[in-house]
Amino acid sequence: MTDFIARLRTADVFPKLNDAFSTRTSSGGVITLASSIVMILLFTAEIRLLFVPHTSNNLNVDTSRGAKLQINLDVTFHHMGCATISLDAMDVSGDNHLDVITNIFRRRLGPDGKPKIDDVAEKETKLGGSNLVVIPSANGSDILNISHPDACGSCYGAEEKQDECCNTCNDVREAYRRRGWAFGNIDHVAQCKNERATEKISEQKGEGCNIYGHLEVNKVAGNFHFAPGKSFQQGNMHVHDLMPFENMDFNVSHTIHKMSFGADFPGVQNPMDGVARIMRPQDGQGMYQYFVKVVPTLYRTARGHEIDTNQFSVTEHYKKSEGAMRGLPGVFVFYDLSPIKVHFTEERRSFLQFLTSVCAIIGGVFTVSGLIDSFVYHGQKAIKQKMEIGKLT
Repeated sequence: MTDFIARLRTADVFPKLNDAFSTRTSSGGVITLASSIVMILLFTAEIRLLFVPHTSNNLNVDTSRGAKLQINLDVTFHHMGCATISLDAMDVSGDNHLDVITNIFRRRLGPDGKPKIDDVAEKETKLGGSNLVVIPSANGSDILNISHPDACGSCYGAEEKQDECCNTCNDVREAYRRRGWAFGNIDHVAQCKNERATEKISEQKGEGCNIYGHLEVNKVAGNFHFAPGKSFQQGNMHVHDLMPFENMDFNVSHTIHKMSFGADFPGVQNPMDGVARIMRPQDGQGMYQYFVKVVPTLYRTARGHEIDTNQFSVTEHYKKSEGAMRGLPGVFVFYDLSPIKVHFTEERRSFLQFLTSVCAIIGGVFTVSGLIDSFVYHGQKAIKQKMEIGKLT
């Protein structure tokens, strides 16, 4: 047993010095203190890397088919009332969404940019109130009150079926749109008088409008736009009815508070957020065109949750309207999709990697500080010896 212990001692690579042969110096204390601070800082950085995931990315061809694209938007028009603006979306597959109201909300803004306090009352009036006037029935032989549950208003010749009813101004407008007819003079339409369509446009003159919500469209190239007047399809042409706005100038100054294509994910940057475009008097009427390149993106979190979304880049162009037939004033967003899909993956360091790094930090700092201490100690000793024998000048 004694021989074994003796052999074990010969294997010790950490020989110990007797306390009588060790020397402590002030320079060594400074180096020890500095080394301790460095080790603490590096250890803190390793702790942060252990708990905060880092993200890697790679590119692949987008093989998804038949998916939908969600467009989130929050846009304020500073000088156009909510009754003036129409939101339309269309794509290359032929799908047209005219005057979109599903999942789209509008908030009237006063000249000072603050929401109107009568928004709720206005919404209730649109949904139907008690102060309704009588309008012609579908057969034109009598008059009726539209508040009656069996009421059936006339479509003024635009009905597709004999028993079709148009009880609101929008019903008449929609019937005309399906026929491809321009919805011109609305003073003869009692439904529109009932809803005060013309009065609303005049009433909201000088107001602004905040439009927010989301669109769900096919995942193909297309566009959506904000423009004055109700829209309808006439043959293969997309037309906006500007008859109620004769002799009106449209100031399409706007601020895009938010615009994104899909859900947000950590680190996403939407280049359209916060964009403001204010028209000057010398600019005249025109259209703002935004050309967007949508990049499909898949973000996978460290816990395995996947966010299938999109990033995008954008360029813009302002086109001045010169004459009534040279362009429709408004804000147009044209988007196209990239065939490349970006994959982001969150990754965390394992605890074994953390321990390896900590050991490397301690050993590395200890070794370097030992070398520095040895250099300083022997340097000071050599200088002191030369000073004692008078060789240092």
